[in-house]
Amino acid sequence: MLPPVIVWFRNDLRLADNPALAAAAATGAPVIPLYILEEDPEDPRPLGGASLWWLHGSLERLGTALARTGSPLVLRRGPPAAVLDALLAETGARSVLWNRRYAPAWIARDRRIKETLKTRGIAVHSHNAALLHEPWTVRTKTGGPFRVFTPFWRALQQMPPPPPPTRAPHALPPPAAPVAGDRLADWHLLPTCPDWAGGLRKAWTPGEVSALARLAAFLDGPVARYPEERDRPDRDGTSGLSPHLAFGEIGPRQVWYAARHAADARPELAAGIDAFLREIAWREFNHTLLDAFPDLATRPMDPRFADFPWRDDPAGLKAWQLGRTGYPIVDAGMRQLWQTGWMHNRVRMIVASFLVKDLLLPWQAGEAWFRDTLVDADHANNAGNWQWVAGCGADAAPFFRVFNPVLQGEKFDPDGAYVRRFVPELAGLPARWIHKPWEAPADILRQAGVRLGSDYPRPILDHGAARDRALALYAERKAG
Repeated sequence: MLPPVIVWFRNDLRLADNPALAAAAATGAPVIPLYILEEDPEDPRPLGGASLWWLHGSLERLGTALARTGSPLVLRRGPPAAVLDALLAETGARSVLWNRRYAPAWIARDRRIKETLKTRGIAVHSHNAALLHEPWTVRTKTGGPFRVFTPFWRALQQMPPPPPPTRAPHALPPPAAPVAGDRLADWHLLPTCPDWAGGLRKAWTPGEVSALARLAAFLDGPVARYPEERDRPDRDGTSGLSPHLAFGEIGPRQVWYAARHAADARPELAAGIDAFLREIAWREFNHTLLDAFPDLATRPMDPRFADFPWRDDPAGLKAWQLGRTGYPIVDAGMRQLWQTGWMHNRVRMIVASFLVKDLLLPWQAGEAWFRDTLVDADHANNAGNWQWVAGCGADAAPFFRVFNPVLQGEKFDPDGAYVRRFVPELAGLPARWIHKPWEAPADILRQAGVRLGSDYPRPILDHGAARDRALALYAERKAG
């Protein structure tokens, strides 16, 4: 019998279009699927609470799927190098395969593991499962990374198409003897005291099957209205694929080819699909930035912001986190995040602008909060998008573009349905007042059962004054 092959799963928790798993299956050798709960002080971005909840569900479903193939998932915890060493010694495996992750610290660690294993005669092969193209392959004519999205998108379209996705293996040869592993329940990934995940369970089903179903449902209808409805948080106009992509329950090649196939079959969907694939490309763009700027989550790409005079305002930060700012569209977004582990993309821009430009709090604080509370907390996307809103990243919205939370609410939630859903204490207000309840006449507030300052907070700041303050600081920085 051939010695077994270890497939180290990471953020690629699927069977279909999994290059490392497909390569292992092609050897004909016994396959040991492995997931390591990493206990590594070098891990640059440990998973937040919402992501740990998602990870439990994803591993549960991956384990079920692998058991059907005949080779069950092995769960171990500890420093990855030590876990791999122990498993190699126990099983006699002579090769390890994995799919790459792209944070620079992960790349450096994987390289060290690969070099160490190779010196011991262990074959190691890594693959790309997370992106259409490797981050270092999409380059400007001068060979550098793109810092503006539109030319990046053009360059991406001109590249050879990515490899088509592969099918999931139906059967995997198991090792000769069962391999011991941890029980998933013993990892205690789910919240218990208190159990705050009720809203997440209601909103999401982790796993590969759910990811594929979401993609099919989106391409079957909502994508046709995507250009018009993608900015409307009061409507179900987006794909909802971001957490599935973040955990690798579906791969971008699967999304790309399915979308292109749908456009070929139904030409009337072309505009919506093109807009949708631009968002997939934006994800690729952020990974390119992370490859070029390893400190994307902590240091501004624009050096003028390195010592920006951010305020220290714990009370303001807490009000923002809890959705108690007094600005309904901001509070609805932050409560949606807390309840469901997700927030509509348009609202992410609104709440981020409020934190950075109204409250003048550092964007890194927002990045950290999102990383802990989002189920789709992708390292590159989270950091790149926060820098974009803060005006200090690549192709960034200029700092002087300050979102007015009232006008944004009136434009993108015109009937107030989104606010009514997540800020129910304002549900009785007419649409005219729901985004600015402090301006509503007293009799309107009374009829709606709203007592400002009691049921719902008054605004914690005046947006106009806060905007002027932010622009004045930026003007000083720009002049200096």
